[in-house]
Amino acid sequence: MKLIDRPVYTKKISPFIGKGIIKVLTGQRRVGKSCILQQLMRVIKEKDPSANIISINMEFEEFRSIRNDEDLFGFLKDKFLPKVENYLFIDEIQDIAGFENVLRSLQAKSSCDIFCTGSNAKMLSGELSTYLSGRYVEFHVHSLSYSEFLIFHKLDNNNLSMRLYLT
Repeated sequence: MKLIDRPVYTKKISPFIGKGIIKVLTGQRRVGKSCILQQLMRVIKEKDPSANIISINMEFEEFRSIRNDEDLFGFLKDKFLPKVENYLFIDEIQDIAGFENVLRSLQAKSSCDIFCTGSNAKMLSGELSTYLSGRYVEFHVHSLSYSEFLIFHKLDNNNLSMRLYLT
């Protein structure tokens, strides 16, 4: 699958890379949060090829055994490497009960730079603001802009394309 670059988001988020604050991407389902995470991983690898990137996508079968904070701690226990920058990306983090315990602990120990996504309904229900207060910065992701829509669907800029976009 070809990713549509979302430079508006990667440029907003990039200044926070390596700053010790949790980066949280929220938004409705299917607006591109996962793709933006992949683009951020690419940005990091381009700047630091030795970076250790740990990526968990809760929609993938191989991560379904991670149901709660204990499972996540267990999964991560041997994933961080010494003498390199470690980055943790968790997609759909709200599917992990008690995820905030892991994020707080990892951040307190400066174990890694943390990025995660979650859908609005669960992420904004109060868990985030209550348990991670002062520890995170949130980026709300919207659906494709008109220019991104044209690229994604390989359309020309004309009235028919505009109607399709508005529909």
